[in-house]
Amino acid sequence: MAWEVILWVIFFILNIALIAANLYQIVCLTDLEADYMNPYDSSSRINAVVIPEILIHGIFCGLFLVTGHWFMFIFTLPITIYSAMLYSKRRHLIDVTEVFRSIDAEKKYRIVKLAFYLLLFVLIIIRLVIEVVNNLIDDDEEGVHLFGMF
Repeated sequence: MAWEVILWVIFFILNIALIAANLYQIVCLTDLEADYMNPYDSSSRINAVVIPEILIHGIFCGLFLVTGHWFMFIFTLPITIYSAMLYSKRRHLIDVTEVFRSIDAEKKYRIVKLAFYLLLFVLIIIRLVIEVVNNLIDDDEEGVHLFGMF
């Protein structure tokens, strides 16, 4: 049962990486909007983080599927599908010449993703605590009931 705790720690670390990448993109867009950074630097910094973020989120969703955490898999699936759609249409990167036209939409998209990742962070912390408590309780006892939610 200790592997469940290790698995949730891995989910925790991946989620922290996604939150950090998303915050970095929001800060770059805000700096661009406030004219602290030129469009080329901002676009190249954001574009360098987009592909790893998509890959980490895909791994995240795949791990939920493989480990049988169906609620969490279904919860993370829409962003994975949307990211795959953007990648297939080649709209996942920010264009240097069009960045000022789409800066508001890009910021809103990343703020919504940040809210999603923060909600996911809370759910992962709850599950991590439940698994640690279950791991500390003897195997003879029933453990903490999950109420079928997660």
